[in-house]
Amino acid sequence: MNILVCISNVPDTTARIQFTGDGKKFDQAGVQFILNPYDEWYALVRALEIKEKQGGKVTVINVGPAANDINIRKALAIGADDAVRVDAEARDGIFTATQIANYAAANDYDLIFTGKETIDHNGGEVGAMIAEILDLPFFSNATKLEMEGDSATVTCDIGGGKESYAVSGSFVLSAAKGLAEQRIPNMRGIMMAKSKPLSVVEAAEVPEYLELVRFELPPPKEAVKLIDPENMNELVKLLHEEAKVI
Repeated sequence: MNILVCISNVPDTTARIQFTGDGKKFDQAGVQFILNPYDEWYALVRALEIKEKQGGKVTVINVGPAANDINIRKALAIGADDAVRVDAEARDGIFTATQIANYAAANDYDLIFTGKETIDHNGGEVGAMIAEILDLPFFSNATKLEMEGDSATVTCDIGGGKESYAVSGSFVLSAAKGLAEQRIPNMRGIMMAKSKPLSVVEAAEVPEYLELVRFELPPPKEAVKLIDPENMNELVKLLHEEAKVI
């Protein structure tokens, strides 16, 4: 069972977000980048569990510059067998999906996993695009996956409930919380990651369908108002007139 896991490099959730003067580019100065949690904690770990049970290989793939290699090595330390980096800036969802789909099509993977979304853009679109390009079934927001040979039962979150599907053969899945439990790299894994192969491939040409106009920060939050617990009239007044929740 050969599995391709798509991983993204994202700003740490505690990073202070700023943009350049024209609002078109994220200012990376002083920002620490991490593996996207949905990719790392759920997609990658579930892929490793399947490999440990059924054999095979887990490859991680990232679209990005050489600066991403440090976090790609973390995925190798967690247990991936090898890694691929498409040497290009991931400018939008269709560009990223096309690079991954092209590599997957040329290398015969049984399963392709992504996180349900990245925590920076929250688009949740790359997995579906990969499936469309490769003409494969797609399961979104998967919280449970049971494998038996090349057959699988997938449970996905939907509005107000869950759906379960049975599928045979190859498919693409986006992983949500519940699919697996986070693994922390141990010292042996960290040392082994240094010698595992990380291949760099050239990006394919993809038309530019989208133009980024600008990023905008949300309005700053107002300061918290503290009300004396004995002054209930003031609290009710503020909830009614300012917060407008009563």
